[in-house]
Amino acid sequence: MRTRVRGWRWRRNPLRRRSDVVEAWTVLAVVVLMMLGAPLVGALVGRWAHDDARAVAAEQRSERHRVRAEVVGSVPDSPPTVQGGRERSYRVAVRWTETGGATRTATARVPAGSDRGEWVDVWFDAEGRSVAPPPDETAVWQHTLAMGACGAGAAIAAILLGHSLVRGAAARHRLAEWERDWALTEPQWTRRRA
Repeated sequence: MRTRVRGWRWRRNPLRRRSDVVEAWTVLAVVVLMMLGAPLVGALVGRWAHDDARAVAAEQRSERHRVRAEVVGSVPDSPPTVQGGRERSYRVAVRWTETGGATRTATARVPAGSDRGEWVDVWFDAEGRSVAPPPDETAVWQHTLAMGACGAGAAIAAILLGHSLVRGAAARHRLAEWERDWALTEPQWTRRRA
């Protein structure tokens, strides 16, 4: 039931119950937590995610090395695979010359649209396996913002869940109070004995 009088739960009146006051304070707490708590949680989660993503990117940069290689294999006619939202790539044979002068050939991921004879940048790990390039600063910030938004969203969901639980408990208490009051009032109206 809606009322047109604003703030009636805060004012003294004969219809106000203790559960109404608890619900009014809960609404105030929800507003404060939504305005201050959720953004703070989002910022803290984002900061943690940023530090973690930068550490992972630094670790990957130290474990992986980039090589400028020539595409020597035939590029397939089939559509390229998608690597988790990264640019499309093919796995083809590439050849490069190491710093000591030795020529090496391996199968590596090359960007879609690369033709035989083109020079491309490919990444390898310490064992010589072709790997994806380490995340750049843009990927780190995308991860940060996504995790921060998820953290703020989770905080908002927890706040709203808590609010709904308090509202349900307040409604049960309100109905119990009305039931007790009706048990006292009903005999006077119906002229029955309790």
